[in-house]
Amino acid sequence: MKSTKYSEKVLDHFRNPRNVGTLEGEDVAVGKVGNPTCGDIMEVYIRIDGNVITDAKFRTFGCGSAIATTSMTTEMVKGMTLDEAMKLTRQDVADELDGLPPIKMHCSNLAADALHEAIKSYRRGKGEEVPDEDEKVKDEIKCLVGKDEFLDKGVYLNVEDRNEFKDLRTLVLYSGDESVEIAIELTEVTDRVILLTPDETVVINPELAERLASSSVKVLYQSKLLEVRGEFEVEKVLILNIDEDEEYELFVDAVVIIE
Repeated sequence: MKSTKYSEKVLDHFRNPRNVGTLEGEDVAVGKVGNPTCGDIMEVYIRIDGNVITDAKFRTFGCGSAIATTSMTTEMVKGMTLDEAMKLTRQDVADELDGLPPIKMHCSNLAADALHEAIKSYRRGKGEEVPDEDEKVKDEIKCLVGKDEFLDKGVYLNVEDRNEFKDLRTLVLYSGDESVEIAIELTEVTDRVILLTPDETVVINPELAERLASSSVKVLYQSKLLEVRGEFEVEKVLILNIDEDEEYELFVDAVVIIE
């Protein structure tokens, strides 16, 4: 059984969170993320002077580890340059807290992601180009084995008529907010919708995260779609469990790939 014991530092930051609140001003940026698994929603505010973070505050709706990680993150980033803060990882935050239970590393340790979103927002506001992480996923989609072979035979590049998916076992490949929206909408016609993502979490805006959490969509984390298989139409897919480095087949009737 995985440990659920919290360190004294985690308990301290949960019971006595630092930097709770918001910041305002033209030199302030905010990043928001949500996790549909645990229902955690985080907002990180940073004040920037030149290229340095001079202050940080947060608001979090979630469990004790969500509060503790966000509290610790806002403490750690003060005085960092934006480039240094962009390198701050979830593991860095967990290490500073003397560790987190494994399950909380995946579902509640999102403060670094919220911080990164705040920095990206600030840089976009300054006219800087910010790399789109979703482009990496889209590049992999283009090379997916079986995608072209089964196009219109169970592989869909868009969803024009939801009724086509009535009662179908449907796999939706995560490629951004639009793919999440589609997965949720498809639950109106089928209760067998799976959203697949290679990441440990689906980092989306809080409103969409709440909708996903309350839907019947099943999310497969740390999973990569390797191949679409079948004889004349889609019958199954080959999936890689990234965490376990194991491949397995999953029977499906439809695969939705939003490029």
